[in-house]
Amino acid sequence: MEEVNYRIDNLQYCNWNEEIFKINNEAKLDAVHVTIAYHEDYDEVQKNVETWKEYFNNFSNLISHGNSYKDIDKAHKENKTAVFFGFQNCSPIEDDIHLVQSVRDIGAVFMQLTYNNQSLLATGCYENVDSGVTRMGREVIKEMNRVGIVVDMSHSAEQSTLDAIDISEYPIAITHANPFSWHESKRNKSDQILKALNNSGGMIGLSMYPHHLKDGTNCTIESFCKMVAQTAELINVNQIGIGSDLCLGQPDSVVDWMRNGTWTKSKDYGEGTKDNAAFPKQPDWFEDARGFNNIENGLKKIGFNDTEINGILGNNWYNFYKKYIT
Repeated sequence: MEEVNYRIDNLQYCNWNEEIFKINNEAKLDAVHVTIAYHEDYDEVQKNVETWKEYFNNFSNLISHGNSYKDIDKAHKENKTAVFFGFQNCSPIEDDIHLVQSVRDIGAVFMQLTYNNQSLLATGCYENVDSGVTRMGREVIKEMNRVGIVVDMSHSAEQSTLDAIDISEYPIAITHANPFSWHESKRNKSDQILKALNNSGGMIGLSMYPHHLKDGTNCTIESFCKMVAQTAELINVNQIGIGSDLCLGQPDSVVDWMRNGTWTKSKDYGEGTKDNAAFPKQPDWFEDARGFNNIENGLKKIGFNDTEINGILGNNWYNFYKKYIT
């Protein structure tokens, strides 16, 4: 039986249209995890799902809705990209644990316990005090485990992330981040977290968002691939994937929404500054998903073998989906 290799980008938040779906198709992405909520409540996220239903109908030659790992197999055979829904915040469940089942029913398979701020469930990475996973957070993690939503701690603070790894019955994911030891961004993860993630069987998706990269937009493919190699010395290479955090085609008003939502009247610049508040420019080796080819070549040059490279570019995420998104 011929071996199947998958390509999966486990985080994109693009300004979706036919051109971008074609780019992902040209990049041979078998699956992509897309953000459908930052600050939206339950009713608002349902509207986003309706928009995606239109995309699936209008571009059925390019994309299909992913709800199980089996949909990745189907998309691969049909030369399509399976689209899986996720939330970068817990806002769609509001303050009601019963909505965890409801959001799974509309297709959510990943949910962050926090964005950058404190939530009802845990502490975000921009807070000064990290009180860890809350009482409600513990209950919601159990419910997420029950219904089949993966706990995502990409934007969460240190203790909260360690708590979630410890509390969750199933391995968690950090869908889009890099090691803090490589680049000291508040969004990147400490060696302690990475080791705990490794010991629990969790996954990390390495990010190409410039604020997460050493030297930002000017980060080289060589530097990125050296970071991948250093990460593989710290954790099992089979637990490393890609979560590009690609925001292709988004206007700057969207990054303002991501940072500020409805929680503040003053201006928060997140990882940017007042003088550099816009979306940062992507590095030239990853302007869109077709940059997977550059990562493949870069990993080869640094000494990864084909099995390891195919794992990082998609097979590792596929195996994670097969175990936990059924």
